[in-house]
Amino acid sequence: MCSHNRPHAGLPSAPRIRRGLLTVGVVLLGLLAPAAQAHAAPTPAEIEKQIDEQWAKLEPVIEEHNATKAKLAKQRKKAAELEAQLAPLELQVQATRTRIGVLADQLYRGGTLAQVNAFLSSGDASVMAKRLVVLDQLAHDKKARIADTLTAKAALDAVKQPLDETIAQLAKTEAEQGSRTKSIEAEIAKLNKLRLQAYGSGAGTGELAPVPCPTAYPGGPAGKAVQFACRQIGKMYGWGDDGPSTFDCSGLTKAAWAQAGVSLPHNARSQRAAVKSVSRADLKPGDLVFYYSDLHHVGMYAGNGWIVHASQTGKPIAMRRMDAAPIHSFGRPS
Repeated sequence: MCSHNRPHAGLPSAPRIRRGLLTVGVVLLGLLAPAAQAHAAPTPAEIEKQIDEQWAKLEPVIEEHNATKAKLAKQRKKAAELEAQLAPLELQVQATRTRIGVLADQLYRGGTLAQVNAFLSSGDASVMAKRLVVLDQLAHDKKARIADTLTAKAALDAVKQPLDETIAQLAKTEAEQGSRTKSIEAEIAKLNKLRLQAYGSGAGTGELAPVPCPTAYPGGPAGKAVQFACRQIGKMYGWGDDGPSTFDCSGLTKAAWAQAGVSLPHNARSQRAAVKSVSRADLKPGDLVFYYSDLHHVGMYAGNGWIVHASQTGKPIAMRRMDAAPIHSFGRPS
């Protein structure tokens, strides 16, 4: 018997040792891998890319929010006009109803029937004929009163129904806007948190105005507009704002052209519809540059291929190369 070739009962064999070491190695890798990943913080460039991708989705929502605010303002004005019409119509209905109430009371008490019987008690045919004419006139007067009441009520309903519908729509839209506002603010908070991870201050990097703004002064209304926009460089982006301390993209161009006496809506798409088109070759400082196929961003041309714009939350108003994003078209307020 070759008992010396058998392993000792209390010691593991070599294959078992190798298997054990392999298992330990796999476990250690599993424990160390998450720790290594946890310390692999994204670079500022990676975070900026994330922010840009998320902002590209968020900015159209903000611009739609701005457009809805403008619609709400119109609805409120319409509701106020309808309410102003209600008071005299309600008084008219009340007055005609009062007159009808008197007639109804007479009929209920039997007064009218007794009066008619007494009125027709004469046996003279000619007298009775005359009295029937009088009764017909009285009946006509009562019909006219009833008709007046119905007409007044119809006029009141014609105003009140659209008013009620407008008020109901206002309430619904304002509730939706409130919910949307909370969602936008939550998304902006996430983006600001990402930017703080990258830079610590949230101010971003780079020069805000690498070249003079505007690069050339156009004079006239456009000069006033572009100079105003340039003076806002360094102020922070504020969604839904058109100044004086914070602006979003269409809020900045709206406020700038207001300095020149030109009224623009607070929405990039609506601004595109409100201004005349110009070609790239004809661009002048003060013109508007619209971006993306859905027109969710706008900046102001500052000359020599530069724009000044309010880009996104956490970033100040700054200059940027015009072609840094997909251009949709160009427009000139007037």
